[in-house]
Amino acid sequence: MTEVGLVLYPWLKAAHVIFVIFWVAGLFMLPRFFVYHHESALGSAEDKAWIERETRLRRIILTPASVIVVVLGITLASVTGAWGQGWLHAKLLFVVGLLGYHHWATSYAKRLARGERKLSNKRLRMLNEVPGVVTAAIVILVIVKPDLF
Repeated sequence: MTEVGLVLYPWLKAAHVIFVIFWVAGLFMLPRFFVYHHESALGSAEDKAWIERETRLRRIILTPASVIVVVLGITLASVTGAWGQGWLHAKLLFVVGLLGYHHWATSYAKRLARGERKLSNKRLRMLNEVPGVVTAAIVILVIVKPDLF
Protein backbone atom coordinates (compact mmCIF):
# COMPACT_ATOMS: atom_id res chain seq x y z
CA MET A 1 0.00 0.00 0.00
CA THR A 2 1.33 3.46 -0.86
CA GLU A 3 1.92 6.15 1.75
CA VAL A 4 -1.19 8.00 0.57
CA GLY A 5 -3.13 4.72 0.77
CA LEU A 6 -1.99 4.22 4.37
CA VAL A 7 -3.23 7.68 5.31
CA LEU A 8 -6.53 7.41 3.42
CA TYR A 9 -7.33 3.78 4.24
CA PRO A 10 -8.90 4.27 7.70
CA TRP A 11 -11.00 7.19 6.42
CA LEU A 12 -12.15 5.28 3.35
CA LYS A 13 -12.98 2.25 5.50
CA ALA A 14 -14.91 4.36 8.03
CA ALA A 15 -16.91 6.07 5.28
CA HIS A 16 -17.60 2.70 3.63
CA VAL A 17 -18.94 1.23 6.88
CA ILE A 18 -21.07 4.32 7.56
CA PHE A 19 -22.71 4.19 4.14
CA VAL A 20 -23.16 0.42 4.34
CA ILE A 21 -25.13 1.03 7.54
CA PHE A 22 -27.29 3.65 5.79
CA TRP A 23 -27.86 1.40 2.79
CA VAL A 24 -28.70 -1.74 4.75
CA ALA A 25 -30.95 0.23 7.12
CA GLY A 26 -32.86 1.41 4.06
CA LEU A 27 -33.02 -2.16 2.75
CA PHE A 28 -34.55 -3.20 6.09
CA MET A 29 -37.01 -0.31 6.12
CA LEU A 30 -38.40 -0.40 2.59
CA PRO A 31 -39.95 -3.91 2.72
CA ARG A 32 -41.33 -3.11 6.18
CA PHE A 33 -42.93 -0.02 4.62
CA PHE A 34 -44.42 -2.34 1.99
CA VAL A 35 -46.10 -4.42 4.70
CA TYR A 36 -47.75 -1.33 6.19
CA HIS A 37 -48.52 0.06 2.74
CA HIS A 38 -50.35 -3.14 1.80
CA GLU A 39 -52.62 -2.62 4.81
CA SER A 40 -53.82 0.77 3.51
CA ALA A 41 -56.78 1.15 1.16
CA LEU A 42 -55.91 1.81 -2.48
CA GLY A 43 -56.17 5.52 -3.29
CA SER A 44 -56.56 6.55 0.36
CA ALA A 45 -54.61 9.34 2.02
CA GLU A 46 -52.65 6.66 3.89
CA ASP A 47 -51.79 4.94 0.58
CA LYS A 48 -50.49 8.24 -0.80
CA ALA A 49 -48.48 8.85 2.38
CA TRP A 50 -46.79 5.44 2.07
CA ILE A 51 -45.97 6.14 -1.58
CA GLU A 52 -44.32 9.41 -0.52
CA ARG A 53 -42.37 7.74 2.32
CA GLU A 54 -41.14 4.97 0.03
CA THR A 55 -40.12 7.46 -2.65
CA ARG A 56 -38.18 9.59 -0.16
CA LEU A 57 -36.45 6.56 1.33
CA ARG A 58 -35.37 5.42 -2.15
CA ARG A 59 -34.23 8.83 -3.36
CA ILE A 60 -32.65 10.24 -0.20
CA ILE A 61 -31.12 7.18 1.48
CA LEU A 62 -31.15 3.93 -0.50
CA THR A 63 -29.89 4.87 -3.93
CA PRO A 64 -27.28 7.48 -2.91
CA ALA A 65 -25.94 5.21 -0.15
CA SER A 66 -25.66 2.23 -2.51
CA VAL A 67 -23.70 4.27 -5.06
CA ILE A 68 -21.33 5.58 -2.39
CA VAL A 69 -20.88 2.06 -0.95
CA VAL A 70 -19.91 0.68 -4.36
CA VAL A 71 -17.51 3.55 -5.13
CA LEU A 72 -15.83 3.31 -1.72
CA GLY A 73 -15.70 -0.49 -1.92
CA ILE A 74 -13.94 -0.37 -5.28
CA THR A 75 -11.56 2.26 -3.93
CA LEU A 76 -10.79 0.18 -0.84
CA ALA A 77 -10.16 -2.96 -2.88
CA SER A 78 -7.84 -0.98 -5.14
CA VAL A 79 -5.94 0.74 -2.31
CA THR A 80 -5.42 -2.55 -0.46
CA GLY A 81 -4.77 -4.67 -3.53
CA ALA A 82 -7.46 -7.14 -2.43
CA TRP A 83 -8.76 -7.94 -5.94
CA GLY A 84 -7.07 -11.34 -6.04
CA GLN A 85 -8.36 -12.55 -2.67
CA GLY A 86 -11.07 -15.21 -2.61
CA TRP A 87 -12.96 -13.73 0.34
CA LEU A 88 -13.39 -10.50 -1.65
CA HIS A 89 -14.77 -12.41 -4.63
CA ALA A 90 -17.30 -14.10 -2.35
CA LYS A 91 -18.16 -10.76 -0.74
CA LEU A 92 -18.70 -9.21 -4.16
CA LEU A 93 -21.16 -11.98 -5.05
CA PHE A 94 -23.17 -11.13 -1.94
CA VAL A 95 -22.94 -7.39 -2.69
CA VAL A 96 -24.24 -8.03 -6.21
CA GLY A 97 -27.06 -9.99 -4.56
CA LEU A 98 -27.88 -7.02 -2.31
CA LEU A 99 -27.81 -4.72 -5.33
CA GLY A 100 -30.28 -7.06 -7.02
CA TYR A 101 -32.47 -7.04 -3.91
CA HIS A 102 -32.24 -3.23 -3.87
CA HIS A 103 -33.39 -3.16 -7.51
CA TRP A 104 -36.28 -5.53 -6.75
CA ALA A 105 -37.36 -3.41 -3.74
CA THR A 106 -37.26 -0.12 -5.63
CA SER A 107 -39.15 -1.71 -8.54
CA TYR A 108 -41.78 -3.08 -6.16
CA ALA A 109 -42.17 0.37 -4.58
CA LYS A 110 -42.93 1.78 -8.03
CA ARG A 111 -45.48 -0.99 -8.65
CA LEU A 112 -47.15 -0.22 -5.31
CA ALA A 113 -47.33 3.43 -6.34
CA ARG A 114 -49.26 2.28 -9.44
CA GLY A 115 -51.66 0.30 -7.23
CA GLU A 116 -50.21 -3.15 -7.98
CA ARG A 117 -50.10 -5.35 -4.88
CA LYS A 118 -48.86 -8.72 -6.06
CA LEU A 119 -47.17 -10.04 -2.91
CA SER A 120 -48.74 -11.09 0.38
CA ASN A 121 -47.77 -9.51 3.67
CA LYS A 122 -46.32 -12.87 4.72
CA ARG A 123 -44.08 -12.95 1.62
CA LEU A 124 -43.00 -9.35 2.23
CA ARG A 125 -42.15 -10.16 5.86
CA MET A 126 -40.02 -13.09 4.67
CA LEU A 127 -38.28 -10.95 2.03
CA ASN A 128 -37.54 -8.41 4.74
CA GLU A 129 -35.06 -10.91 6.23
CA VAL A 130 -32.91 -11.15 3.09
CA PRO A 131 -30.65 -8.13 3.71
CA GLY A 132 -29.94 -9.26 7.29
CA VAL A 133 -28.78 -12.72 6.25
CA VAL A 134 -26.71 -11.41 3.34
CA THR A 135 -25.17 -8.64 5.46
CA ALA A 136 -24.18 -11.19 8.12
CA ALA A 137 -22.41 -13.27 5.47
CA ILE A 138 -20.60 -10.18 4.17
CA VAL A 139 -19.45 -9.17 7.66
CA ILE A 140 -18.12 -12.67 8.31
CA LEU A 141 -16.21 -12.64 5.03
CA VAL A 142 -14.71 -9.21 5.72
CA ILE A 143 -13.73 -9.87 9.33
CA VAL A 144 -12.63 -13.51 9.09
CA LYS A 145 -11.22 -13.29 5.54
CA PRO A 146 -11.37 -17.04 5.02
CA ASP A 147 -8.94 -18.53 2.53
CA LEU A 148 -11.32 -19.26 -0.34
CA PHE A 149 -10.66 -20.47 -3.87
